[in-house]
Amino acid sequence: MIKANDPSLQSWIEVPVNSDFPIQNLPFGIARSHGAVSIIGNTVISLAGLQELNYFSAIKLPKSIFASDSLNGFIELGKPTWRTLRDRLSELFRKDNAELRDNEEAKKKCLVNISEVTMLLPVKIGDYTDFYSSKEHASNVGSMFRDPKNALLPNWLHLPVAYHGRASSVIVSGQNFHRPKGQMAPPNTETPVFGSTKALDIELETAFIIGKSTELGTSVSTKDAEDHIFGMVLFNDWSARDIQRWEYVPLGPFLAKNFASTISPWIVTLDALEPFRVQAPKQEPAVLPYLEHAQGNTAVDIKLEVYLQPDKTEALKICASNYKYMYWTMDQQLAHHTVNGCNINVGDMMASGTISGPTPDSFGSLLEITWGGANPIKFPNGTERKYLQDGDTVIIKGYAQNDKVRIGFGEAKAMVLPAT
Repeated sequence: MIKANDPSLQSWIEVPVNSDFPIQNLPFGIARSHGAVSIIGNTVISLAGLQELNYFSAIKLPKSIFASDSLNGFIELGKPTWRTLRDRLSELFRKDNAELRDNEEAKKKCLVNISEVTMLLPVKIGDYTDFYSSKEHASNVGSMFRDPKNALLPNWLHLPVAYHGRASSVIVSGQNFHRPKGQMAPPNTETPVFGSTKALDIELETAFIIGKSTELGTSVSTKDAEDHIFGMVLFNDWSARDIQRWEYVPLGPFLAKNFASTISPWIVTLDALEPFRVQAPKQEPAVLPYLEHAQGNTAVDIKLEVYLQPDKTEALKICASNYKYMYWTMDQQLAHHTVNGCNINVGDMMASGTISGPTPDSFGSLLEITWGGANPIKFPNGTERKYLQDGDTVIIKGYAQNDKVRIGFGEAKAMVLPAT
């Protein structure tokens, strides 16, 4: 067992009921004026402060490694160091350990309430790839826009489809964005018009962060894939459907996607998610050998929720899905991404693609939830939504839970501002 995952552990830091951040989680992030941080309950932990006070003296760490504005330098130290640090934090904040608990001056320097902290992007993202790996989502979209009897394109069951997104416009939860503009073709015409999107959508996704670089010309096997993954975040890949519909043939999304993508600020390590492993969906037809799973439980049971909050209205839960529905798993995505020799770098981000489940209440986009606008979402006060309007806030939440512990991600949240 990974020591930090011990479900019997309790912390001397108070952890509210149903908190995403018990002592068994210990995710990593970056906070303004604090550098690298972790969190237990509502208490943010300054890793730079703990290092300065020699609480990590037994771990081989470069000086001031946690004073950076990104986690990239720490991540580059490798999985043994990530695990050792998490174990040390778990030990330090264990309920019966007085080492830091009874040192009031040290606590003042290293601990702060989350309400007093501004979270930033946790890593410098060099490259971002977005997959299209939910069979239910791909089938729904194919049914709407093509032949329902042939919803999936011929290659979909044989490889994890993906495209390269724009890393510069990835934003952290709490940062709002403006409605995008572009070309659209009105119904029944092929002559485009220019303007702001009228079909702004969400995409419920997760993403994993690369933790180990490779050289150009090498590839990563499914067996070794997880040695190259640091952890996961929540991800909302905002999409302008009317712009996308006009531009995506022949090369795929462009302006419809590159204006903003929102991630949660805390990276939950794969180690912390280990207790929630489950069997991935059966794949038929059989995949090519390089995509075969090298180990048994390659999916993760992560419950996902989407809330939509129009201006001056209570938030309404519009989706409850699960990461375990993904047809193509992280190890397969990374193996396929690199099989041609494409190199990867620490901090790169690979998004799952929209995560839809088998029932309408688990569909991961407004495109599916409203079935292209035919079935609007109805709020208790009579408000309706087919797509997002200015002033709407979308909140994605996610957590893994069993009968002993709950490991959460916090939230990925943003508001739609009017077009500039």
